Amino acid sequence: MSTAGWVALGITVLGALSYGAASILQAVAARRSAGTVRTLGHPLYLLGIGCDALAWLGSMVALRELAVYLVESILAGSLAVTVIAARFVLGSRLRRRDVAAVVVCVAALAVLALSAGPQHDVAPGDVRGWLCTAAVVLAVAGWVAARTCPPGVVAALGGLCLGGAALTGRSLPAAGDLLTEPLMLALLTFAVTGMMLYAHALQRGQVGPVTAVHWTAEVVAPSAVALVLLGDTVRPGWQLPAAFAGLVTVGAAVLLATAPATHAIAVPPSDASPRPARAPAPERIIWWGPPPIWIPPCRALAALAAPPARELAGSPPEPVPALPGSPWHDL
Repeated sequence: MSTAGWVALGITVLGALSYGAASILQAVAARRSAGTVRTLGHPLYLLGIGCDALAWLGSMVALRELAVYLVESILAGSLAVTVIAARFVLGSRLRRRDVAAVVVCVAALAVLALSAGPQHDVAPGDVRGWLCTAAVVLAVAGWVAARTCPPGVVAALGGLCLGGAALTGRSLPAAGDLLTEPLMLALLTFAVTGMMLYAHALQRGQVGPVTAVHWTAEVVAPSAVALVLLGDTVRPGWQLPAAFAGLVTVGAAVLLATAPATHAIAVPPSDASPRPARAPAPERIIWWGPPPIWIPPCRALAALAAPPARELAGSPPEPVPALPGSPWHDL
């Protein structure tokens, strides 16, 4: 791997760390806020969104030098960062199999990094039509699935969309006006659709299975497409170890998606959470206005619940005497 490749690898690892930190920051913000609206405006939640954006931009830069399967697998390893950080920051329980999954995931990512061969530039004209068409098709399919399909299908489509964003980033031209490049529109379509579908799946399904399906679709399918169509290469003799390490990484991500820490960071705040009861307002006497001048609140409620017997009998109610010294005392 060249020097630029090692730099890109470091950027990708920092991206995985940023994704893990973003999850923890957003979870802390959710615990410190009452309601979804306040959570979205919490400074820690906004900082988490900034970490997500920084990680995503870093992955787009890294894809200029690294294979899609390597970048996507390392980003899937961000679940290991989240699980470990949640243990110390949120006090989440860490199972033995979670620890084993973290160790295995790190080892598999090391094998993937060593297996990456030199990558070649992609001619945008060869894949521009395919990627733009796929962006539109997946956006329409995601809109239909969000209305009719279970959360697993929605999560899978969201993963495919974010994987499509990785493929598009890998195919962007190195020079030229990117603002007029059709692949930029496809990239934004993939990214926005993928994030919306993943959020929708989390609202309707359990976080563990949804996250597992999402990462599996984001890593496996785009990596296969990149190896076939975009010319991503593997070092000679490392094809089998790379394939095995990729499967192990996905399996570790699926296992970590069911960890208690993943549930702890993904539970959305409820707008229906009980609010602290207000202290009863102190009773005060009003010395002006029409009679009756003042009735204690407890007596007023009792009067509404059970009217006096003389009112039930049909006789007029007894007038409430005015307090001495009031404007109504002499009337």
